[in-house]
Amino acid sequence: MSELFDAIDALVASRSPLPPPAERKRLRQAHGLTLEEVAATLDVRRATVGAWESGKTEPRPPQREPYAHLLKQLARLYPSPTATEGGVVPAAPAATAPAAVEVAPSAPTAAPAPVPAPAAAPPSPTAAPRPAHRSRRPSASRAAAANSPAPAGSGAYAQGPLLVLDADEERQVTGYGTGGLLLDVPARSLPALVEWALAEARVGAEKLHASGKDADPLLVLTAAACGRYGLPAALSDEERSAGRLPEGHQVIKLLERAGWKLTRRGLGPWARVYRPVTGGRRQCVQLCIPSWDALDDRAWGHAAKLEPAELARVLGVYAHRVMTPVGSSAVSGLELMTALNPPTRASEPDQDGKRHSEHRPGSLGTEPVDPAPCEAIDGHPVLAHLPRFHIRRPAERLFEEAYDWARDLTDAECMQPHLVGIDVNLAFGAAANGAVVGLDAPPEHVTNPVFDPAVPGSWLVDLSHVDLGRVKVAKQWCDLEGGLLPSPFTPTGERPEGPAWYATPTVAYAVELGYDVAPVEAWVRPRSGRFLDGWYKRLRDAYVATMADLGVTEKLPPDLFLEAMDGYKGRDPELGIVLDAVKMTVKGGIGKLQEKARGGGWVPGQAWPALARPTWRPDIRATVISRARVNMHRKMTALAAATGRYPLAVMSDCAVYTADGPNPLDVLPYDQDGKTVPGSFRLGVSPGMVKHEGTQDVLWGVGVLEQLAAEGRVANLARYIKTGEVTARDTGE
Repeated sequence: MSELFDAIDALVASRSPLPPPAERKRLRQAHGLTLEEVAATLDVRRATVGAWESGKTEPRPPQREPYAHLLKQLARLYPSPTATEGGVVPAAPAATAPAAVEVAPSAPTAAPAPVPAPAAAPPSPTAAPRPAHRSRRPSASRAAAANSPAPAGSGAYAQGPLLVLDADEERQVTGYGTGGLLLDVPARSLPALVEWALAEARVGAEKLHASGKDADPLLVLTAAACGRYGLPAALSDEERSAGRLPEGHQVIKLLERAGWKLTRRGLGPWARVYRPVTGGRRQCVQLCIPSWDALDDRAWGHAAKLEPAELARVLGVYAHRVMTPVGSSAVSGLELMTALNPPTRASEPDQDGKRHSEHRPGSLGTEPVDPAPCEAIDGHPVLAHLPRFHIRRPAERLFEEAYDWARDLTDAECMQPHLVGIDVNLAFGAAANGAVVGLDAPPEHVTNPVFDPAVPGSWLVDLSHVDLGRVKVAKQWCDLEGGLLPSPFTPTGERPEGPAWYATPTVAYAVELGYDVAPVEAWVRPRSGRFLDGWYKRLRDAYVATMADLGVTEKLPPDLFLEAMDGYKGRDPELGIVLDAVKMTVKGGIGKLQEKARGGGWVPGQAWPALARPTWRPDIRATVISRARVNMHRKMTALAAATGRYPLAVMSDCAVYTADGPNPLDVLPYDQDGKTVPGSFRLGVSPGMVKHEGTQDVLWGVGVLEQLAAEGRVANLARYIKTGEVTARDTGE
């Protein structure tokens, strides 16, 4: 009998009364709920709820009854305007700061009463004003997890480091923050938005160093938000080429009339809007516009295509673990160096009790430093005396670059079935750790110096006598097949032919291999320090923490590490984006130390804007790359000495070996205690350790070599080992 009554209840529920479609949408928006939140609660797709609100379809059991219950509860909170006295909904009282309430990720259908938000305009007679919420959106349920930073909850930056702004069809703007935060944005123009961000939004981040500066609020504008604030959803071809809107654009004029300024890069994909510092108060807001290609897919993958809440999560995790983005990953990587090692600090009080700004020891200072002539890139002002088309040889130019080396297979290697690629984790970051570099003083020129591995600099020395067939490995002389190893002294792996300029780590490695060196001259920097240590540690921690969130932790045994790495990015694609951004921050930050001239108006011999930065330091870049290449060679040499295995190809931080099996464990020997060759490659997640890059058949490799040789190209199999695909871009076409 009870089953019969249950069936009757279900029949009645299947016809639960519902308000008209337009009223369903009004009720949802009145409480600040999104389609994703409702869909996730009812276990349906977002499009399904949208169809219910447009009248295209009607809810069916088992969702109809709970959906009707939700709407009934919302109707009690937000009566229809026709049901209120006089048919007008009273306006919400103004608030001095964005109001927010916390809602649990799996909230009950009966929602808490809303907190009123500032009224930006008189309320519409047909819709109640939207309250502001800090809610755990189901569509971004992962953002509520422990690995997603939440707003601080109080203080100057209570709402977190950034907001992603999106506008709906009613032109109402919502700010999506970290930890699932949602804020109503009352500003109706870009100048008003900047004012609101600084005065009311409580967005920003604390400084990373006691002598540094707080991070400016970051506002990320979706295409819809751009339209709301008078900006184009996408740049024209001419604007994209210029990298900014034209100076006469109406929005730029609005900013200027309101007393706001733009930096030299103007209003482009990344823009900084500021007023000069007054009374020690910094007024600056950073804008990011993904639809203008602010988020380069080489660093940020598909981030620009994410929904606002998901994008807020990705950028929020990056901001929490690295820093609030201020431009491309390369720009952020460079800015992070200064944020962690500021050039100035407050002095001790003088006789009047006042403090002053003074140089901070261990930093690069506030003034740019000219490079030594051998360190300068072509076109630099210190080389203005050279003929225009002069080609500098190794004895004139420091050329420290990453490996791009390959050789032919031996007969024995052709008999092995597999090619296995191994890749060093965060190789340039690991090389930056402990690197001793020159600080704030220009280099000193010396002739016939005695080489000192503790002094950073550039040395003119002949290393052609170093024989890789007989070298010291772990201070013991070993005989090797020297022709099967790349030279550690050139990026091409070719043996040097005479004197050439090298950074200190390269020359020190020649000594480590057991050979004497006799420099002819040098540019040295006695005032030195480990400027990049803090930078490495922060990026290292960000990388390791994100890998742990993806299920790959430190100190895993080799077999478990390889198992954990299988499909690790698929466990959380959004965190996969963060991981790639962290890696590109390392590479880009090091590369930015030697930023070249850009733009069609530059003439060789003239200075370009990047030279005005204290962080334009090609010598520091050379030191890091030298250490990375030497580290790679040291590991390959140790493996060769212990096992007789030699690399077939090396591309930067990836080495390819032939093997009898497809697994890195078929290349790297591990004993029963989990130990491998000392000083060689070790599987693991930490920077400097290696992961599996990819495996292909030897026959595939032979085919690629023959194909590219027929086209007159030199093939480096390390470039293609990951996917096995040889694209036009890879072959230079």
